[in-house]
Amino acid sequence: MKQRGKDIINDPRVEGPRQHDESEQRFLLGPDDRGSELVRLFRIGREFFRGLRTFHFLGPCVTVFGSARVQEGDPEYEMAREVGARLAQAGFTVMTGGGPGIMEAANRGAREAGGRSVGCNIVLPHEQAANPYLDRFVTFHYFFVRKVMLVKYSYGFIVMPGGFGTLDEAFETATLVQTGKIRDFPIVLMNSAFWGDLMGFFRSRLVASGKIDEHDIQRFTVTDSPDEAVDVMVRAAIDRFGLTPSSTPPRRKRWWLFE
Repeated sequence: MKQRGKDIINDPRVEGPRQHDESEQRFLLGPDDRGSELVRLFRIGREFFRGLRTFHFLGPCVTVFGSARVQEGDPEYEMAREVGARLAQAGFTVMTGGGPGIMEAANRGAREAGGRSVGCNIVLPHEQAANPYLDRFVTFHYFFVRKVMLVKYSYGFIVMPGGFGTLDEAFETATLVQTGKIRDFPIVLMNSAFWGDLMGFFRSRLVASGKIDEHDIQRFTVTDSPDEAVDVMVRAAIDRFGLTPSSTPPRRKRWWLFE
């Protein structure tokens, strides 16, 4: 589902930037004058502040990654929709990148099941619009801020088939777990046929040459079953972290913290 630029500008749900600019591109081009760098630093801080304030009271989340190029009716779309519903029924907030395709499907499943559905959208040159199944979302300019938000609030990650962006998110999450930057949160790869060659590459090349350990591969659960994927998340939430998602009490907002 596509949405025109003027629709994004007029969307009352948008919290954050509404139009694409070249701020991140300029940031990554190299040194700029010091005044511009200082202004950019405050802008990045503002994006972090907006995300932290918006998502602080969500309760335990599971993030679903996946392609924006999948249409309703595709088996992958329907699988993501079912995953979103099962996560919501288990008491999790479903978080995605907020866009169309698999992201939309997971948010839609959560919404239809009566659960919480949130997104971290991104302003792109082709103006990715937030999908209509989000209870709350923040739109970001900077990819790296968005990726922090997608990881920070989640107790597990479900990775559906996708392209470069999905692979980037999956590998960054795996690296954070491998290096101990985040605790041993589960990573589930959905659609065994899609991920089979990649898992084979891990074993035949990376493990065989000593680039990673066999234990690193065991961090991934590969499955075609939404029930199994959600069960992995529930076991991690309860057994590893002592959470009961559906009964997690909301935190009180503090006005002096600008909440």
